[in-house]
Amino acid sequence: MPSADAKTKNGYPKIPRQNSYDVVIIGGAIMGSSTAWWLTESPDFNGSILVVERDPTIEKASTAHTNSCIRQQFSTELNVRISQFGADFINNVRDRMGGDERVPNLKIQSFGYLYLADTDGFADTLRTSQKVQLACGAATELLTAEAIKLRYPFYNVDDIILGSINRVNEGYWDGATVFSWWRRQAIERGVDYIGNEVVAITKNPNGTRVDGVTLASGETISCGQLVNASGPRAARTAAMIGVDLPIEPRKRYSWVFKAEHPIDQDLPLTIDPSGVHVRENGGGTYQCGGHTAIDPAVDVDDFEMDHAIWQDHIWPTIATRIPQFEAVKVISEWTGHYSMNVFDHNAIIGPHPEIGNFVFLNGFSGHGLQQSPAMGRGTAEWLTYGAYQNLDLSPFHFERIVNNAPYLERAII
Repeated sequence: MPSADAKTKNGYPKIPRQNSYDVVIIGGAIMGSSTAWWLTESPDFNGSILVVERDPTIEKASTAHTNSCIRQQFSTELNVRISQFGADFINNVRDRMGGDERVPNLKIQSFGYLYLADTDGFADTLRTSQKVQLACGAATELLTAEAIKLRYPFYNVDDIILGSINRVNEGYWDGATVFSWWRRQAIERGVDYIGNEVVAITKNPNGTRVDGVTLASGETISCGQLVNASGPRAARTAAMIGVDLPIEPRKRYSWVFKAEHPIDQDLPLTIDPSGVHVRENGGGTYQCGGHTAIDPAVDVDDFEMDHAIWQDHIWPTIATRIPQFEAVKVISEWTGHYSMNVFDHNAIIGPHPEIGNFVFLNGFSGHGLQQSPAMGRGTAEWLTYGAYQNLDLSPFHFERIVNNAPYLERAII
């Protein structure tokens, strides 16, 4: 193989040091890096790892466009448990990362998520989901409109029937720092990262295993196991082995704005019944987001901003819900992508039922950052042991797609 130092891309070598690896991970953003890091944590994994990332800057990855928040308000027990582990990891990140004093101590800024229901049907969904959350030990409260107004007098709740909020381990966390340290420690522990792209995947003659991958630069790399952690490009990656994956890139628009009259208390991440959401950002600034009424799949390279949606939908919705936000100034705006699992809005992870060394890590539908500690750990467990050692993540396996058996998550933003 050519020298790994001969060519570089944004600080990564372009060419791998070896022509064979025990594990190849396609995608080096937060899911791929979490998996790589957790493999290095395992006392029972002694193999070689290659992470192939087409854009080492991560500028267009979902990881770079996230709200960076975590919540326990899900409708399925497994998703609640996943977030609870994530919260524990975040709040103890230095200890979790070996006591490395370079790693900062982090805490979740628990301003909470506040779901607002304006119909009896959605109110019933909040009640049902709260029962699931409380059974897991979450601190979710249900609030009448009057109770919301008493606690948060700045809201207009004239149309609201019920609210749901949890102020324990729900809110903002520094996902960029956790990602950075997963990647940095993984590299320090011997994981090879390259700035390249997988353009083809080769199977054995029987089609029962992946033999290797071909890089855009022409090299062919053999592998023992292959992980698809390619975010919004997941369906393209799966198509290379003839698998139809129900994952689509969906645009999600974000804005940071400054209010002329800031709220004098923390603003929960407020999910309006319209789907528009807004949260505390600090210093009299706030972050909000949403999407168009028609939410089509888009090209993975389409990051064009829809400027009309702010004026026609987002700002009017926010100003109606929080009248203090009648006078605001947009500071920044951007477009990102959800890796939307259009089948049931849940992750698709684990092995392919017929191509056993092809492992999915896809379709997080906007939950990826907060689920990355548990999902990376679980994927590393599967790669090492062929089974999960902590949380049983098998309900997310690909078989449910084949069997048309959705594992539905209702709490989607």
